[in-house]
Amino acid sequence: MRKLVFVSILLAIVVVSLGAYTRLTHAGLGCPDWPGCYGLLKVPATTEQIVAAEQAFPERPVEVHKAWNEMIHRYFAGSLGLLILIIALMSLKRRAQGGPVGLPILILLVVIFQAALGMWTVTMKLMPVVVMGHLLGGFTTLCLLFLLYLRLHGYRVPGGDFALKKYAKFGLIGIFILVGQIGLGGWTAANYAALTCTELPICQAGWAEQVNFEHAFDLIPPEKDSYEFGHLDHASRLTIHVMHRFGAIVTTLYLLWLVIRVYRKAQSPFFRNAALSLGFILSVQVGLGISNVWFSLPLSVAVSHNVVAAMLMMSLITMTYSLKRKI
Repeated sequence: MRKLVFVSILLAIVVVSLGAYTRLTHAGLGCPDWPGCYGLLKVPATTEQIVAAEQAFPERPVEVHKAWNEMIHRYFAGSLGLLILIIALMSLKRRAQGGPVGLPILILLVVIFQAALGMWTVTMKLMPVVVMGHLLGGFTTLCLLFLLYLRLHGYRVPGGDFALKKYAKFGLIGIFILVGQIGLGGWTAANYAALTCTELPICQAGWAEQVNFEHAFDLIPPEKDSYEFGHLDHASRLTIHVMHRFGAIVTTLYLLWLVIRVYRKAQSPFFRNAALSLGFILSVQVGLGISNVWFSLPLSVAVSHNVVAAMLMMSLITMTYSLKRKI
């Protein structure tokens, strides 16, 4: 089952990447219905299919490239869901052998809810809280799969690093901080606020006078026909972006502190390497965040920013799980 979980992790990374790509190419409503596309299992291709699709959905003319972006994402997400179902069934079958059961079932429940979020993303026309929830659901699925892989892997954690015992709880705190920052990133993307601040380190001149929290973090927005391309005013978007910047600073400083402390206290190469890996991925993520601002959100960099965030979380989970396991 471990190999199947590993394949699922790779597929989950692809799904997270495709989700980011779909969102960043404004293809979230490329198919105005769910789970198919204009009533089909694939994108309308022939003239007759396109005419019929546009008659059924006159408010949403067919844009083939956007529709394919969305459907490819759905195909991969559906395949991942099937793999997770198989893993859950296998874990139930092997429960007598003492393998994990609760975690695979939890992952299956998460992916079912994630499918519902995917449907609501379309039916609720990109409502920001649903879009952010869908992003967090993708990250949660990936991280739980990775945790299951660690539990099945059976690798040995070297002993002797007694000074590191207390850092397991700091690793858990780091995970919560990183989850919050990923959530802020998702909220920034869902509200189309990524390009609101165009200068470093916080925002362009005069940003402090424009900050307005009144509606920036309203989870239930005013009812609209569609939330595509955002519904908030400039001040609200600026506020969201600024908070994401502050969150990035807090997250970076905390994880950097954790990396330095674990590296200095570690006696074994295992934990020194774990700290170095976390520090390297953190530096790449910071560089990508800066590049997003400096180069005005290029597609490849923006997608990479999502993928590396997932890698950063997996690296932090590895270190924290290993610290708790050796205790």
